[in-house]
Amino acid sequence: MIPHLADIFPIVLISALSALAVAPFWIRASERLGLIDLPGSAPHKVHHNPISLGGGFVLVSGMFIAYLIIRPIVDQQVMAIFLGGGVIFIIGVLDDRFDLVVWQKGLGQIVAALILIGLGVQVGITPWQWVNIGLTTIWLIGMMNAMNFVDSMDGLAIGLAVIAAGFFSIVALDAAQPELATLSGALLGASLGVLFFNASPARIFLGDSGSQFLGFVLAAIGIAYVPAQAGLPQAVSWFTPILVLGVPIFDMTLVVVSRLRRRKPIYRAGRDHTYHRLVNLGLESTRSVVAMHLVAVLLGLLAFIALGMNVLFANIMFGTILFTGVGVIVWLEVLDSRRTA
Repeated sequence: MIPHLADIFPIVLISALSALAVAPFWIRASERLGLIDLPGSAPHKVHHNPISLGGGFVLVSGMFIAYLIIRPIVDQQVMAIFLGGGVIFIIGVLDDRFDLVVWQKGLGQIVAALILIGLGVQVGITPWQWVNIGLTTIWLIGMMNAMNFVDSMDGLAIGLAVIAAGFFSIVALDAAQPELATLSGALLGASLGVLFFNASPARIFLGDSGSQFLGFVLAAIGIAYVPAQAGLPQAVSWFTPILVLGVPIFDMTLVVVSRLRRRKPIYRAGRDHTYHRLVNLGLESTRSVVAMHLVAVLLGLLAFIALGMNVLFANIMFGTILFTGVGVIVWLEVLDSRRTA
């Protein structure tokens, strides 16, 4: 039987309700555990009161409870994603609590990536295994950091996760991958629950544990998405995850280019993200977040539309989007240089 969108509604609903139910507990518990983001602890932080860093706990709890109720037995791919995601979640918690150095976080990300690869979830677009392993590792580490980078304003990163998980649910169903659609649905529901508390004014932050977990799971879903088994050509579907996750990828690229050009450390937090650029252009804070969410929806729609297009036209469309993104980065950098001159 071909699965339908309604088939994943129960896990979306249960994961959302579970996240909403456990959030108050984790807000209090994270305070006792010392997982608190203090105001003024860094120049880029503008909140005025201590905020819980328990968003990752809420996210993981919501998904875990939903799976216990709906899918107590999971397939190998989903188990691999959970195990790798669990490792990166623990590393994120340690970073939130003890402020790990860059190499420690990087080592944790590599271990999580190797767990996923070792359990058989990896890119398979080339005939060379070592190239596929390298691409898988780069993609996973890149997306973990991209979601961490874009988490620069209340509701921004988790809203992007809601949009991405929603589109992954749709394309996974279209590709006849019900287990992947179910996982995307669980992430969608839990992210909606977190969004309720993370939307401005936030009562809870994702922290590194939440943002990196989101990045890992979304990146892993993108790898596990194999529409070829439903007859969709790889020449069209290969860029679907890139477009679905296009906004955090764009933001990380902008930040990396900007900091390299100014010879600043890439991992030092600052006010040079896409959100901050939009605010500098005169867009109000909430509207800046909404604008980025709308772009994410547009890219997701284009990714879905491309699946039904001619191979040549689909890749021309993707190339045009890529070229436009590069142009916007150049434009924003020119504007920033003029502003700071």
